[in-house]
Amino acid sequence: MSSHLNWMIIRNNNAFLLKKRNINKPFSTEPSNLTNLSSYRYSGLVHRKSVGIVDTPDKKGFTVVYKKANKITKPAKATVRSTMKSGARRSLYKLRRLLKANKYRVDLTKVALRRASAVLRSQKPLPAKKTRAPKKAD
Repeated sequence: MSSHLNWMIIRNNNAFLLKKRNINKPFSTEPSNLTNLSSYRYSGLVHRKSVGIVDTPDKKGFTVVYKKANKITKPAKATVRSTMKSGARRSLYKLRRLLKANKYRVDLTKVALRRASAVLRSQKPLPAKKTRAPKKAD
């Protein structure tokens, strides 16, 4: 089936939809959706190729989860997980190369870099708060 037909079927009803009152565009909680918006472009369920960025269990780096286009009929073998933890700049460069040089979902390159940067930023420890010493009364 084509991805457009799949999208028309699961657009309004699927397990990953998060509908709320007074929100026109529902959110999506699917793992390979980079923006968490329920739209055809970002949906990882309907496309032959999809990209997802998740946190690593040890909180050092991020994991890129993507589909092999030629294994689309075998979902268990289709997903590939690649962990990138060799520093922020190098990891982001490797992610850009993975998506652009291989021509793998070039339209999602900027969104994937933003998601990876947010994951890396969330792993940094918060700066210690400076506490002011109370003034001594003479």
